[in-house]
Amino acid sequence: MNQEAGDRVNLLGLPRAELEAFVASRFGAKPFRARQLMKWIYRRGAADFGEMTDLAKDFREQLVQAAKISVPRIVASQSSSDGTRKWMLAMDAVQGIETVYIPEPDRGTLCISSQVGCAMDCSFCATAQQGFNRNLSVAEIVGQVWLAQRELARPDPGGRRITNIVFMGMGEPLANYRNVVPAMRVFTDDLAYDLSRRRVTLSTSGLVPQIYKLAEECNVALAVSLHAPNDALRNELVPINRKHPIAELLAACWHYIDKQNGRSVTFEYVMLDRINDRPEHARELTRLLKGRPAKLNLIPFNAFPGTPYRRSSDAAILKFRDILNDAGVIATIRRTRGADLDAACGQLAGKVTDRTLVRLGVKLPHVAERPAVAR
Repeated sequence: MNQEAGDRVNLLGLPRAELEAFVASRFGAKPFRARQLMKWIYRRGAADFGEMTDLAKDFREQLVQAAKISVPRIVASQSSSDGTRKWMLAMDAVQGIETVYIPEPDRGTLCISSQVGCAMDCSFCATAQQGFNRNLSVAEIVGQVWLAQRELARPDPGGRRITNIVFMGMGEPLANYRNVVPAMRVFTDDLAYDLSRRRVTLSTSGLVPQIYKLAEECNVALAVSLHAPNDALRNELVPINRKHPIAELLAACWHYIDKQNGRSVTFEYVMLDRINDRPEHARELTRLLKGRPAKLNLIPFNAFPGTPYRRSSDAAILKFRDILNDAGVIATIRRTRGADLDAACGQLAGKVTDRTLVRLGVKLPHVAERPAVAR
């Protein structure tokens, strides 16, 4: 439960069963009180128990003493010329992450983080170069959605809304499994955000045991950061591949789809000039994915300071896509959004005091505070 010793319980992010258990054990209240609280917190964006006018006055007074609704603090907000919104959120006195809202004609997608930093050490990812500090709590994960919903409603209560949530910001979601899964349950609960399971996407670099575990416990859309068609190249780009090679990863993906009766897995593939963008790479991918429930999302690389990589040319990306499509593998090119405020894929800048720098089980020396960019 979202509580430190002697502190009031933070109700933000508590799944329905935990919230029902809390009101029953602390106040002797019936489950419908938890359902009322969920509607106020998520549908109406209330953070003050005094606003919850259909709750009995004595119950509200009890809540003030025993509970709270605490969200991360916004320290900066930016808007892009294409309508993208970006918020920097303070997780504590020194740690910061960023959350991005991407509007489309038929949807509004919120890209959220699961960790401060990342330990996966992918060579093309700026967050990996900054190291890892800690997991986000359930409240900190859900709080990103709560804040974005409030901010989007301020200029126009009937305007933009969040229709999709993607775990594609800072961190590896499956490395924070115990907090990410309860958060996803809040996102899909009909008393909270009531999102379809196909509208909540978890993106992973390939933690195979956790994919199998997720298949037993939670049904959401699965995206996998593939980025290479063979083990030799993926070992360099995505080091977790040395532990869980492509064949093992794909077996877990197909199991997930079978277990959850899903439509397909989305494979993310960042396009790196003369590294993984050659026609032979596309043909290798075809052999891996043809006839499988798979879609390929080609992502033009967004450079960051110090990177040795360059973005593939438009011609190379188009040719790559056409080879896949002609072979019967669905491949699309992700359109870059929010680049003018560094909110495009791979550009999310947070603030990480690199405390542990645990990368694939290796503890590295401490380094000073520095900016980070999401994977």
